[in-house]
Amino acid sequence: MQHANARLTVHARRLLVERVEAGWPQARVAEQLGVARQTVSKWWQRYQAGGDAALLDRPSTPGRCPGRTPATVERRVIAARRRHRVGPIALSAMLGVPASTIGRILRRHGLPLLRELDLVTGERVRSRASECRYEHRAPGDLVHVDVKKLGRIPPGGGWRAGGRDATVHQRHKKIRLGYDYLHSAVDDRTRLAYTEALPDETDPTCAAFLTRALAFFRDHGIRVRRLLTDNAMVYRHGRCWTAVCSAFELKRRFIKPGCPWTNGKVERFHRTLLVEWAYRRAYRSNTARLAALDAYLHRYNTQRGHTAHRGRPPISALAA
Repeated sequence: MQHANARLTVHARRLLVERVEAGWPQARVAEQLGVARQTVSKWWQRYQAGGDAALLDRPSTPGRCPGRTPATVERRVIAARRRHRVGPIALSAMLGVPASTIGRILRRHGLPLLRELDLVTGERVRSRASECRYEHRAPGDLVHVDVKKLGRIPPGGGWRAGGRDATVHQRHKKIRLGYDYLHSAVDDRTRLAYTEALPDETDPTCAAFLTRALAFFRDHGIRVRRLLTDNAMVYRHGRCWTAVCSAFELKRRFIKPGCPWTNGKVERFHRTLLVEWAYRRAYRSNTARLAALDAYLHRYNTQRGHTAHRGRPPISALAA
């Protein structure tokens, strides 16, 4: 493996061989390339033994590993993992092999993580994130929509600001604060997100939110064609919601009942929203938290790196 300060790249090694073949003294070639004469001799001998392929970088792994776990032990570990479907610590207690060694064996043989398995049958039901992530080909082909209830902050701040002592708890318990309803729409392809904190999740409110969300995506050059929602009454039978979908010629899709992960992109966005905005700091009022929402959404869409885009923000996918 070539390191950052290597004097001889593959091109320089070929140049070295060409000059030695042309009859140049090895000491002169070494002086020109800034290396020792022994280095020139080493690469010349490698070239004579293996040809042009010998000039390529070799892997840094050793040819022999005397300390490697014996194959019989590795087979026992793999068999026990497949039979019991437990983690390295539990396997270590069964087999008497260190858990760290078992972890390396499982990685070396490409065995799936426990969270990727059906623990009853042992079959793989979920691939690694880089392999299983699906997304539609074009922006707007599918937009995930959902609502998240978020408890309001009492005046002066909640327990995050004042602590969990009984006095603060009793003072806040007497105040009926209600909820903010976070209506969100996330584009399946780009992960571009639009969120509003609204007072309820009634049919007219949801329909008005959808109209503004479609305008947001249209301003970014995205024409929405399909919506994916859960089976809430509003999304299934709401008259205002249905009217907006018909007016914009949107095809509606619904998740399988009891399977919220089908709408996972907006579900995951809501989790990120709670961690990075709602509970990021101790707000002193509900108004202060809501005032910070727009700034966070702008950062999420235009600056925050997203794993689906290899560390680039969602807005970068529009130019791809």
